[in-house]
Amino acid sequence: MECISIFDMLKIGVGPSSSHTLGPWRAAERWISELIEEGIFYDVKKVQVHLFGSLSLTGKGHATDLAVVLGLSGTDPETIPVADIEGIVAQVKESGELIFNGLSTIPFVIEEDIVFEKDFLPFHANGIRFTAILGSGEAVSETYYSIGGGFVVKEERINSKRNRETFKTFPFPIQTGKELLQHCKTGQKSISEIVLQNELSLRTEEEIDEKLRQIWDAMLECMYLGCHTEGKLPGGLNVKRRAYEMHQKLKGDLPYSNPQEWLEAIRLTEVKFRSILKWVSCFALAVNEVNASLGRVVTAPTNGSAGVIPAVLMYYMVIENHEADFKHLKKFLLVAGEIGSIFKKGATISAAMGGCQAEIGVSSAMAAGALTELMGGTPEQVLMAAEIAMEHHLGLTCDPIAGLVQVPCIERNSMGAIKAINAAELALDSDPEEAKVPFDKVVNTMWETAKDMNSKYKETSEGGLAVGVNLSDC
Repeated sequence: MECISIFDMLKIGVGPSSSHTLGPWRAAERWISELIEEGIFYDVKKVQVHLFGSLSLTGKGHATDLAVVLGLSGTDPETIPVADIEGIVAQVKESGELIFNGLSTIPFVIEEDIVFEKDFLPFHANGIRFTAILGSGEAVSETYYSIGGGFVVKEERINSKRNRETFKTFPFPIQTGKELLQHCKTGQKSISEIVLQNELSLRTEEEIDEKLRQIWDAMLECMYLGCHTEGKLPGGLNVKRRAYEMHQKLKGDLPYSNPQEWLEAIRLTEVKFRSILKWVSCFALAVNEVNASLGRVVTAPTNGSAGVIPAVLMYYMVIENHEADFKHLKKFLLVAGEIGSIFKKGATISAAMGGCQAEIGVSSAMAAGALTELMGGTPEQVLMAAEIAMEHHLGLTCDPIAGLVQVPCIERNSMGAIKAINAAELALDSDPEEAKVPFDKVVNTMWETAKDMNSKYKETSEGGLAVGVNLSDC
């Protein structure tokens, strides 16, 4: 049974896309590690990268080529100073050379050595092949697949016995919502308590808490940065940042000087219904504007949907519970991560495989379920909320204009956050015994919908708004 940690679902990285930026970046790191293990790294004289399918069709807009350069340069998306990215890429472009893994210099011309192939490889829509030319002239290649949320796999290893062995580590194995509820019922525990016990089989509680604090700090910093940065987003669409002006109007004269003081100041404001909608939208927009600018975000479960969970968590902290502290953050992220993992195991979190229902839909379901537990909901109501949120994202296409994670992606995060809050409220006022659609049924339905969806609507920019909007009008 597949074992996925919540830290697989919630990763700190650089935007704009977990599958098209973070995934290829991690694939480059992994390839280099394998070259080192095989003892041939220092014999590499040249490298070439081929991008396939969705990675090729929307790769330019998703900065896939830049991510490849950064990965081959030996930087890490979790720790690289974002301000250094432009300089590293510029140096490669100007010199025609790459400092391979930060250790050896080899020739590398981005326009020639990163090849965009329109063909799709059979295993997944996001394929990437690295080829190294050795001193002897021999070429060695490896193919990886970026399967969403920053996950990277090799096709030949996906069903290996070695992988299956690692799936047996959790004391409470969970593949479906039904299994999760059974564990809760048997142990008389909440969902967050069950998930925590699973995580404790991998890490100490101190390590878990430290990683969760890092995730929350990254989310808060991202929202803060997005709310305090004005101008236009890069990429050529001339999309104006809206979170800045929206935030200016909402905050008034709030006194603060850092993200934590900002959070406390917002808690003291008088928030009415209409401004609640605006605040939640502002938080979500802020995150995804940072994401669209190659900023640091938390995949939740992807970069393209990174704004939903922090926006809903902020809603809880500044509207529902001004006394909320780390223990509330911890519960929220534990529940959210588990719901996301069930969708990954039973369906997909990759827009290239399932459209935007697999990203915004899943993130909305994760946030809805997590909010429901914090609001006192039962495990059954938690999964009911997640089901409601996904039910109303079914069929959502991924059709980014010009392949950029901007239109309609940024606004969709605000819509997903609002739907999550609404889904939680509906579930809290409902009897799960009377629900007509079980959580596992909506997971399966999402996957069936994904398989039926035309490839034009799966992150290829070949359908929907991507072709319906004239770029000259942008």
